[in-house]
Amino acid sequence: MTSDRELGFMPTYELREMIGSKEISPVELMESHLRRADELDPQLGIFITRISDRAMDAARKSESAVLRGDPLGPLHGIPVPYKDTEPMAGVRWTHGSLPYKDNVAETDSIPLERVVKAGGIITGKTNTPENGFAGTTENLLGPPARNPWNPDKTPGGSSGGAAAAVASGLTSFAPGGDGGGSIRIPAAFSGVYGIKATQGRVARAANLTRNAGYSVVNNATSGPLSRTVRDAAITLAVMSGHDPRGEFDTLPDEVPDYLSALNKGVKGLKIGWTPDMGGNPVDPEVAEVAEQAARSFEEMGATVETVEFTPSDYEEVFWTFFDYFTIKGLHATKDDFENNRELLTEYFGEYMDRANTLSAERMWQILCNIGWDRKYVNEYFDSYDLLLSPTLAVPAFDIGKAPDVIGGKRVPHRLWGFTPFTYLFNLTGNPAASAPAGFSSGGLPIGLHIIGNMKDEVTVLAASAAFEEARPWADKRPPVS
Repeated sequence: MTSDRELGFMPTYELREMIGSKEISPVELMESHLRRADELDPQLGIFITRISDRAMDAARKSESAVLRGDPLGPLHGIPVPYKDTEPMAGVRWTHGSLPYKDNVAETDSIPLERVVKAGGIITGKTNTPENGFAGTTENLLGPPARNPWNPDKTPGGSSGGAAAAVASGLTSFAPGGDGGGSIRIPAAFSGVYGIKATQGRVARAANLTRNAGYSVVNNATSGPLSRTVRDAAITLAVMSGHDPRGEFDTLPDEVPDYLSALNKGVKGLKIGWTPDMGGNPVDPEVAEVAEQAARSFEEMGATVETVEFTPSDYEEVFWTFFDYFTIKGLHATKDDFENNRELLTEYFGEYMDRANTLSAERMWQILCNIGWDRKYVNEYFDSYDLLLSPTLAVPAFDIGKAPDVIGGKRVPHRLWGFTPFTYLFNLTGNPAASAPAGFSSGGLPIGLHIIGNMKDEVTVLAASAAFEEARPWADKRPPVS
């Protein structure tokens, strides 16, 4: 009999094959998952809300469908912990924010709806920082999310609970959301794979957050955290596609064949490597591990060149844009803010302070600069197929202790100074992934950032799969697992 631990680490596609062949029932798999959650959640702060009874009811219905011989979706019977920035009708939906601790969602988000339609069974809402506005996962609702490789360390954020769930072997797939790196950051810190698709590839609901009083920043997108690239391709395909209900614009294009991308390889690709993306502070050990990973693409038949990739002032552009949507999304006035400050985390309060000072003229300047950033990145991809960099500037650090100094340089923004490489590609909309590249001398994961041209998740996935085959990572399991 397969142990709970082995089931937890088994890829989604293998679990789905076992369910289809009746080697395991959805009820048995759910019971195993819930036992693992009982064991791991208290150690790692994975969940904000668990819905075990509802999940068991869904597993029984899923089992009945198997026994009847009904057509089964690609995620049929698979337990899925879902990030609490996405609503699920009838389930508590906090966004990691204390003012919304008792809020209950009225609708499902489009990505969650698609996961359920594909047969996935939501088992709870995973931990996230307040409104998803941090690269680590602490809030005022309960314990922080912790890193399975060292529970004193952060797993990253804002999809920190999801990453901890995948890394620890609670689940083989957990959805995240990425508005500034919030899939890629925890993937890198936690030693799992995470991909953000081209902006607009995954539709978002127009009324996604209305009943929570918070609107998702429009450079955010949903996507998978997983241990294998194949699982990421399967689940990203489930989540992707146009929907007329989509918030802002969603791509009208057909979803590419992500699974076929896994066999394409990288032979003949022209790839750029940047260790610091224009002089950003980076830990020398991180740069060395990531560069070794980048150079391995040469052994697979690609050309890898060190490039001068130096977009200017994108940090200032991004954070001003982010601050603006703090207030716009909350629909809050200055009085609302001052009257409820004690209910907010310090970091979210800081965003609101800055947002209250923004002028219309400054926002116009920022929007013009976003256009410049997109032009710069588009011109880079006129000459190269991919861009590689470290995902993050440091390995995971102690919870609540983001570094002030990295690689001998003082960081410009302490809360986000460790992640200077991710958020540019939320401004530009390019697809990007983080793949496990190796470990620090302290035994903590280091990620390789793989960025593609617009609408070209296929090449990102192809490169990720080739890298995974050359330097496998899925067999590596953390101490808390």
